[in-house]
Amino acid sequence: MRRLFLIAALGCVALPVSAQNNGPFSVADTGRSYGRLKDAVSALNGGDGTIRIAPGRYADCAVVESGRVAFVAATPGAAIFDGGICEGKATLVLRGQSARVEGLVFTHTTVPDGNGAGIRIEKGDLTVVNAMFLDGQCGILSASDPAGRISIDHSTFAGLGKHPDGNGAHALYIGRYGSLSVTNSRFERGTGGHYLKSRAPRISITDSSFDDSRGRDTNYMIDLPDGATGRIAGNSFLNGTGKENHSAFIAVTAEDRQNSSAGLVIEQNRAWLAPGFRWSTVFVGDWSHEALVVRGNDLAKGITTIEQR
Repeated sequence: MRRLFLIAALGCVALPVSAQNNGPFSVADTGRSYGRLKDAVSALNGGDGTIRIAPGRYADCAVVESGRVAFVAATPGAAIFDGGICEGKATLVLRGQSARVEGLVFTHTTVPDGNGAGIRIEKGDLTVVNAMFLDGQCGILSASDPAGRISIDHSTFAGLGKHPDGNGAHALYIGRYGSLSVTNSRFERGTGGHYLKSRAPRISITDSSFDDSRGRDTNYMIDLPDGATGRIAGNSFLNGTGKENHSAFIAVTAEDRQNSSAGLVIEQNRAWLAPGFRWSTVFVGDWSHEALVVRGNDLAKGITTIEQR
């Protein structure tokens, strides 16, 4: 799968942070611009709006309490949030009705408790398109909102998981949200935990890649600890040799049977092993003991299709 953004974009020089009407954060509806991201959010007065972000590297962060807010890079891949954290949680802390994040890069999102994130979604719907989450703890971390929906498309999660101090979480961790959709996205170079962990009862994970060849201390590629229905299809998986847990690629209901997994479809995926991988492993580790549909997957020699546990 091609890389979504030129890595050279990460070397952009920040634009000068100036006074109102001459800053890098502009409200599309009014045309006014601001020197700080939180000021642009405040200018929406709790309502709806789009904030356009100029190319640059910023240590800003913001909290959204209400409304429907979009954060859109003027040039995809060239607006980089580097280390900014609000409320000890994330660069963007979102609890409005809905949010859209498009074309942004988040990096170095670390906090002492290990749960630093580019985006912390606590309430409402979230759509993420063409974003990158690099070299932090979590890319996206959610609270629980059973009525909410999360959709991620054409995005990259790389170098995420445990911090060198031992704290950390997962590249993508979704709590008890209503549904999760991930399409055309890339997960790679994990530093601990799972690449994708979701407690949502409905999932769709398609046409994405999970490359663990340079991972270290990693666990499952996809973990559905409470079970889920939906579809995992058209993805590619490469299991690396630096894993902490090498027993399965996909885990279903490994913790608590909160959701039905009956009819979960896992099909037309491809999985293989990095040179030097010497352990027994299975493609699907199933703790649910329900009727999963596992079919048409292209598995390398040494990978058992499914095992009930």
